[in-house]
Amino acid sequence: MTMRPKFLLTLMAVSLLAACMTVLFADTQEPTLKDAFKGDFLIGAAINSAQIYGRDTAGDALLEKQFNAISPENVLKWGVVHPEPDRYDFDAADHYVALGEKYHMSILGHNLVWHSQTPRWVFQDANGKPLTRDALLNRMHDHIQTVVGRYKGRIQSWDVVNEALNDDGTLRQSQWLKIIGPDYIAKAFEYAHEADPSAELNYNDYSLENEPKRNGAIKLIQQLKAEGVPISAVGLQGHDKMDWPTVDQEDATIEAFAKLGLKVKISELDIDVLPSASQNRGADVSQNYELLAKLNPYAKGLPDSVQQDLAKRYADLFRVFLKHKDVVTRVTFWGVNDGDSWLNNWPVRGRTSYPLLFDRNNQPKPAFYAVIKVAGQDAGKK
Repeated sequence: MTMRPKFLLTLMAVSLLAACMTVLFADTQEPTLKDAFKGDFLIGAAINSAQIYGRDTAGDALLEKQFNAISPENVLKWGVVHPEPDRYDFDAADHYVALGEKYHMSILGHNLVWHSQTPRWVFQDANGKPLTRDALLNRMHDHIQTVVGRYKGRIQSWDVVNEALNDDGTLRQSQWLKIIGPDYIAKAFEYAHEADPSAELNYNDYSLENEPKRNGAIKLIQQLKAEGVPISAVGLQGHDKMDWPTVDQEDATIEAFAKLGLKVKISELDIDVLPSASQNRGADVSQNYELLAKLNPYAKGLPDSVQQDLAKRYADLFRVFLKHKDVVTRVTFWGVNDGDSWLNNWPVRGRTSYPLLFDRNNQPKPAFYAVIKVAGQDAGKK
């Protein structure tokens, strides 16, 4: 049967409209962080057990869409993966690595040696007495060999030593330091390199933007490099405030570590919009303060004015990161959305915090678009 001309014209018009709608839809797709900064640095997120085990399907969908790198909040810390002297529990860690491989992401291991979340038994013998130096070194070696060795070639980067410095730049008086001595840091890096020679090895800490602590880290890293210790990057945790660090502090800090021949990672980025509970501006997990109404002013939602301030703050920081994209290799947010953030419970339990780019419903906030805009402005300069 021959089609009538009017029918053919109508059919062609419908097809043309459908094609136009397809193009229009493609042009209005939500931008993604990983695409916006492609060729600049990786964009990561720290993920929790619900995301690792697939219970948070919405969070996983956002993770896959927006990010190309992951860090584990807890599942590779000593207390989780090695809870008893003769027992390792790799179930969660195995799921974590498998998730990263499923989404073709860069996978980071966090962390191997830390003063916190390390069981008391690690530093004691069978009678509860402090271990000798050699015994603790052997225990550290076995742990690193077992954990790093299990994921050799699958985890590309490790936070080997975490938070070894005090705010004044001196070495923290941890059990590692007291029993082994200052060279425990070098030994940890040597053991990690032995377990996986191809892995990138990081020193990770908070508040390195403050000059005394930064100077202490610079001195430590210079000594490690002089001894031939295989350290390749420093992680600036980036647990920031609305007024700290300044743009100049961030810029100077990245530049200082770049001059040491290191790559730089913004490893645990979030921006706290809530009032400070104390004068301490660090990220010491042992801090804990009483919940008061004045410390939780946005329990019913973040005002638009604060949303805009947060957006500007993120944009300012990302301009600094892009300025140093030759050495900044990864920017990782500490959580996927606001509901995941540790800042809801630290240093005051029960607060409602808003430190990330996505809200509790996984929707982009003004800060997200501000960061995307910065990427576009930088792309225009290329």
